[in-house]
Amino acid sequence: MFEARNVASDAVLVVFVIPNEKDQSRLGLSVSKKVGNAVVRNHWKRRIREAFRKNQDRFVRHFDLVVVPQRGAELPKAAAVERSLVKLVAKIAKKMHDSRERSAAQ
Repeated sequence: MFEARNVASDAVLVVFVIPNEKDQSRLGLSVSKKVGNAVVRNHWKRRIREAFRKNQDRFVRHFDLVVVPQRGAELPKAAAVERSLVKLVAKIAKKMHDSRERSAAQ
């Protein structure tokens, strides 16, 4: 999974995307102990899940997303997590779309 070429990151999150055969996008989280204690890890997970839930209709269907907090990032406000997730998923979707167009043209 983590060898996937469909990855984007910023100062807050790292997002890996792989296509799935489902009719919806799914979310996976990887929040290691390096991020902080259990309380901090759970805050990260809640904020990422909420950002995904609020914006799920904006995401392209048929994707599995694995979201990882950026190494060394402090716990940001919920709005920053949401902006980051939306921006990164859109960036990967565009990259995947452009890649498909190039391969179809060849």
